[in-house]
Amino acid sequence: MRLTIVGSSGSFPGPHSPASCYLLQAPYEGRTYSLVLDLGNGALGALQRHLGLGEVDAVALSHLHVDHCVDLASYYVVRTYHPGGPLPRLPVVGPAGAAQWLARVYGLPESQAMNSVFDFSAWPVNGGLRLGPFAVRVARVAHPVEAYAVRVDSAGRSLAYSGDTGPSAALVDLARGADVFLCEASFLEAGDNPADLHLTGREAGEHAAAAGVGRLLLTHVPPWHDAQQVLAEARPAFRGPVELARPDASYPV
Repeated sequence: MRLTIVGSSGSFPGPHSPASCYLLQAPYEGRTYSLVLDLGNGALGALQRHLGLGEVDAVALSHLHVDHCVDLASYYVVRTYHPGGPLPRLPVVGPAGAAQWLARVYGLPESQAMNSVFDFSAWPVNGGLRLGPFAVRVARVAHPVEAYAVRVDSAGRSLAYSGDTGPSAALVDLARGADVFLCEASFLEAGDNPADLHLTGREAGEHAAAAGVGRLLLTHVPPWHDAQQVLAEARPAFRGPVELARPDASYPV
């Protein structure tokens, strides 16, 4: 697998990065399969630096806050009105109600719900699903809306992605033994941080250590925070490799 950071800004786009969006690719049936994890504000533009708009094979949404999914409404325009003709229906998996939520965002009747363009399905409550070469499992995490951490396994390698979450034992269980742990770190230790919303860098490091992951990539740092401070707070909590997820950077998993 190869992970590309399309956008890593937390809560809203920053001056140097779109909001959350991550591209996972792996060989599949003689070609490269491309799975997009989240598609937040500004991400559709940046995604085009890495693959064509018709080359996405599936989209997976961790939750329905705009900084993780709203550019799917723009992608609806692309796939509906492409000058070469409408693009084939695209699998989109996410929380229940994603189709109706995005229809409201775009101004469509909920009965239509973009179903001509996207093939929506809800995350399975138990077990997992297969998307091309990827075996995908999720766990419900601590956030004000229905939100999931996502684990992707392929060819003996594994990526765990926290989505947005406060401290979560379910996240540790899902990430256990993952080769790469892409984990949000939105808060600073010195802040007056609300419960069940986000992690600090230290907490991200503690989750990585408890899960025994191979490598920690910190993401979802809001533009108003010093990302280097978040990184400095994470390092004492996790003895393995840890770095900030950089927009446009690619990492082998």
